[in-house]
Amino acid sequence: MQEKDNNPVPQIKDIISVLEKLAPPSYQEGYDNAGLLTGNANDEVKGVLLCLDSTEKVIDEAIANNCNMVVAHHPIIFSGLKCITGKTYVERAVIKAIKNDVAIYAIHTNLDNVLHGVNKMICERLGLINASILLPKSNLLKKLVTFAPTDHAEKVRNALFGAGAGHIGAYSHCSFNTTGMGTFMAGKDATPYVGEKEKLHTENEVRIEVVLKAGRKEKLLAGFCKIILTRRWRMIFMG
Repeated sequence: MQEKDNNPVPQIKDIISVLEKLAPPSYQEGYDNAGLLTGNANDEVKGVLLCLDSTEKVIDEAIANNCNMVVAHHPIIFSGLKCITGKTYVERAVIKAIKNDVAIYAIHTNLDNVLHGVNKMICERLGLINASILLPKSNLLKKLVTFAPTDHAEKVRNALFGAGAGHIGAYSHCSFNTTGMGTFMAGKDATPYVGEKEKLHTENEVRIEVVLKAGRKEKLLAGFCKIILTRRWRMIFMG
């Protein structure tokens, strides 16, 4: 009988999760290309190499040291690659990384745009005090709107709060709710949660509005998807 491993080997996505809590992807500039550039996020981590630029020599060093993940500050792929033939150092680095199952992850302007990031280190070296971000990022909050049958509104709100929505400053469980009458007609191939096929149905509904951090959008959708797909509930993201 094999003993249960209480210390499972972390996967690349686990490292990414830690990095993105430190510097959320939503903090990167529009021109940037931070994130996972090559590799499979589900691969187990053998070793991680940190660098400024993930050049071909860095990939060679990672391979030599049995590191299958490279965390770089600058993205090796910054703009679109129309072909990957090995003519440029960028293409050669990408080809070598892919051939050797090396994941390249870039944490660039999103790390620049947080108080505890690269610029904080520079400020400390310069002896600066009362440092702050000169150009704070905007549009970091999203508004989510969803509709639910009145009898299920509380369950939906709690699911949203549990996924991280509804935080405003020191307050949690924040939402705005309005009641109304929803109508729909389910087609013959539909599987309506309420109502009958090909018959107009009216339903007392609640419009639920919450805010969430832009970086949590995908996680919230993933955690909430099952509820949404099994019911006739509509969800809208607004900037």
